[in-house]
Amino acid sequence: MIGSSLAGLTAARALAGFMDRVTVIERDWLPRGPGRRRGVPQARHTHGLMTAAQQGLELLFPGICDDLVRAGAVRVRIPEDMLLLGPAGWLPRCATDLSMLSAGRDLLDSVVRDRLRGDPRVTFLQEHEVVALEPGPEDTVTGVWARRRNRREPDGWNPEHLIRADFVVDASGRGSQAPEWLAELGYEKPAESVAATGTSYATTLYAPPVGHVADFTSLWVMAAPGDPRQAVLNPVEGGRWSVTIATGDGTPPPADHTELLDAAAALRHPLLRDLIATATPLGPVYSSARTDSRLRHYERLRRCPDQFLVVGDALAALDPAHGHGMTLAVESALTLQHLLTAHGTAIGVSHRLRRALAHQIAPAWQASTRPLGAARGLRARFGRRYASRLAAAATTDPHAAALLLHQEQALVPPVALRSRALRVALGPRQAVTATAPPSLTHGPEARRRRPVQPPVPAIGVSTGSVARPRPTGSSAHWPTAAPAGERRGS
Repeated sequence: MIGSSLAGLTAARALAGFMDRVTVIERDWLPRGPGRRRGVPQARHTHGLMTAAQQGLELLFPGICDDLVRAGAVRVRIPEDMLLLGPAGWLPRCATDLSMLSAGRDLLDSVVRDRLRGDPRVTFLQEHEVVALEPGPEDTVTGVWARRRNRREPDGWNPEHLIRADFVVDASGRGSQAPEWLAELGYEKPAESVAATGTSYATTLYAPPVGHVADFTSLWVMAAPGDPRQAVLNPVEGGRWSVTIATGDGTPPPADHTELLDAAAALRHPLLRDLIATATPLGPVYSSARTDSRLRHYERLRRCPDQFLVVGDALAALDPAHGHGMTLAVESALTLQHLLTAHGTAIGVSHRLRRALAHQIAPAWQASTRPLGAARGLRARFGRRYASRLAAAATTDPHAAALLLHQEQALVPPVALRSRALRVALGPRQAVTATAPPSLTHGPEARRRRPVQPPVPAIGVSTGSVARPRPTGSSAHWPTAAPAGERRGS
């Protein structure tokens, strides 16, 4: 296993159930606990494990979601615990089976890594860089050439040495050298599809204002037709807020807190700006503009070695605006586990795996690279009209809101929900009039005391799920590290 990203860790777990020994080769030093790893430059931005990712992780690491919560991750029910400004307006805060585990990326990776470290079949080889593949007979890969970091050497590395393996998986991320490794062995490089997204991000952490009281725990401003800007405020470990604003139109991201406040005020609703105006910044603003989507088509190669596979961002690096990265990483590991188990051996299965992963990635790739309104033809026009009607219906109908959120998370909605939402979306179109967020603590009708929440009708949107009624008399309280005298938030 090359790389200890989430894609690498989950793939290593899938292999550990099939192989006698799994070696995870990592170029950087791996911290104990939620420390920063150099190979994850996007770790400072806001992350959340969505529903499908949680379900997949539970299959690979039973009980890991509880481990994440104990470590500090915050469970957010979507949209029950969230103020969500959809493409056509605020969504009702109904009960669904959708949720998110919100935490810093360092914490998410560390909990998964610690679970994997507890498996005696898995070994981590830190500060080792893979430089080439070892070819075997009849178009196979039988190992990798690696070198260990040594700062005493002139070039900073020890001499290369061979690590034998029955199956090699590359999860080294966007900077993967797999195409070059294949070319060195006489194979063609895979074709690439590249889509310039124009998305840039700015993220920082805040301590909530002193005395902050809210009947929600998260805020999400989605993109809308004519306005690609997005923003999220998520609770993370330590009672902090992680705030990310995405421009989406090619403009530079905010570079400091003043520019971040200006960007928040320019969103379709100023609520985010109102929330962070009196919050305490806990560090600088970190920005990123490396968001172009890139897909490498290994499944199209007419000749490619067996016993070698590429996963994660090394295979498909998508615009983070859609939040599919960690979900695809987990689902790819489940595909690897399923096909290895069904095939019974690691020999002769790589081609099937490459095709299965390409099929799995295709919907997320299309969703993240198709510009809104760019497609032509009758089918495209119908799709845009339906999406517009669904977005408008989602502002008043809980079933339409649930269907919209299932689509955002790339989940297949239950048939009952889909048929009910379809009737609403295709029925008489109603004007969207609500302009205030559905909150008793924030907005024109906000009250200064703790709100008493009425029970929210639950929507059973998946087989076997149990909808929980919304508790009454509850509100979200945030620990705070703000200095004395800080003004109370709105």
